[in-house]
Amino acid sequence: MLGHPVAENPIDQMFDEVYAHYGLHWQFWKCDVNSENSIAAAIAGIRALGFAGACITVPYKVVSIPYLDEVDDDVRAIGAVNYMTIKNGRLIGHNNDGKGVVKAIQKVTPIKGKRVVMLGAGGAGRAMAVELAWAGASHLTLITRRESQGVEVAQTVTKASGVSAEWVQWTGEVFVPGNTDILMNATHLGAAPKLESVPVNWESVSKRTTVVDVITNPRITPFLKTALDKGCPIVNGVEMLVQLAMQIFEDWTDIKPDEAIFQGAVAKALGE
Repeated sequence: MLGHPVAENPIDQMFDEVYAHYGLHWQFWKCDVNSENSIAAAIAGIRALGFAGACITVPYKVVSIPYLDEVDDDVRAIGAVNYMTIKNGRLIGHNNDGKGVVKAIQKVTPIKGKRVVMLGAGGAGRAMAVELAWAGASHLTLITRRESQGVEVAQTVTKASGVSAEWVQWTGEVFVPGNTDILMNATHLGAAPKLESVPVNWESVSKRTTVVDVITNPRITPFLKTALDKGCPIVNGVEMLVQLAMQIFEDWTDIKPDEAIFQGAVAKALGE
C-alpha cells in the first residue's frame, strides 16, 4: 500500500492473516511515501519489483492516476484510484472505496431515496459520494473547507449519476440539516493515535440519522461514540474496509474469500 501516513492502518495484518488462511505465501507491505514528488517512482517500483498489485491511499488517490497504464470505468467516472492490479506487466487502476461503504451502509439502512451529508471529499470521499448516488441516494451535501474540492466533487457526482449534489463551506462547527438521513465523516479526524473530534453540532443531528465513519482504527471513533450516545445507528470504517478488501483480495488471487475469515482477521489486527 502506498500512502502517507500508513502506520496505524490495520490492513497489512488483516491481509497477511487471510493469506495464511488460504495457504498463500504472500505478504502485504505498507509503504510510507512521504511526498507527492515520490509517488511516480513508488508506482514504478511496484512494477519493477514484481508485486501482484497494490493499494493506494491518502493523499495519492487522485495524483497517482497519470502514472498508471490503464484505469477502469469507475476510476474514469470518479477521478480517483484506490488499488491496482497488474496484468501482463500493465498497471491497471480500480476504485472500490465507494462500493465498500455502500455495502457496509446497506447492512444497517437502505440508501435509496436518502439524503446524505458528507464531511470531507478527498480521494476516498469522492468515490463514496458517486457510489452513494449510484446506489440511489436522492441528494448529497458535501461539506469541505476547500471550495474547489467540494464544487468539483459535487459536479462529478451529478455528471456521473444525475443526482443533485451541493457544496457547503466548512467553517467552524458543522450544523447538520434536519432532513439528513445519513451523516458521513470522510476526513482523517478521529484516527489513531490523535483521536481528534469532528466539530459537529450534535444538537442538530436527529436520532434517526445513520452516522458513518470511514476511519478504520479505532473501530469506534470519537465521532461514532458520540453518535451511539445520542442513540443514532452507526456504520464503522472497519466494516467498509472488510467489504472492499474482499473484492481486492479476489482480484489479486482469483480466490473468492469467506467474509467471516476477513472479519476475524481484522478483529485480530485491531486487538479485539
